[in-house]
Amino acid sequence: MARMSAEERRESVVRAAMTEFARGGYYGTSTEAIAKRVGVSQPYLFRLFPGKKAIFLAAAERCVEDTIRMFAEASDGLHGEEALRAMGGAYRKVVSEEPERLMMQMQMYLAVASAEQEGDHEFGEAVRAGWTRLWDTVHLPLGADVGETTTFMAYGMLINCLVAMGFPPQHRVWAGMNLAERGGERP
Repeated sequence: MARMSAEERRESVVRAAMTEFARGGYYGTSTEAIAKRVGVSQPYLFRLFPGKKAIFLAAAERCVEDTIRMFAEASDGLHGEEALRAMGGAYRKVVSEEPERLMMQMQMYLAVASAEQEGDHEFGEAVRAGWTRLWDTVHLPLGADVGETTTFMAYGMLINCLVAMGFPPQHRVWAGMNLAERGGERP
């Protein structure tokens, strides 16, 4: 079996970190757990990344970039309502098939709030920059309409919260979502 290059190992660390941070958050996840998931030693982990914060930021960046790519691919060549339905459907699929991505998003927002309370603005700057790229990715296919983009992102955040809290699809809190007219079913 061929040995992985440092870049391939780095990629496996980022993927493992997304899973571990999604489960335990920034403060509840040890670098030991990430190293163990990848099958490397902690010292090797720190040869790839200077510290836990760098690993978290790389995982957060990957989470955002994966979501941006998903929306861009779903809306490729589409505009307006067609783009909205395609992006909504793609997101619902990811939420149901890759719950760790949803939970990583939620952990990113929590990490920003916690870090900023401590005076550390690096998390916030990185996550806000990614979220702005995400906004722009959605904004153009929706006709560069601020209202449509805001509504789409607001629905997404509400879906994130309801799914993260474990509300089953048949629960009454989903009733006002009007998902059928927004492109599909509840996650």
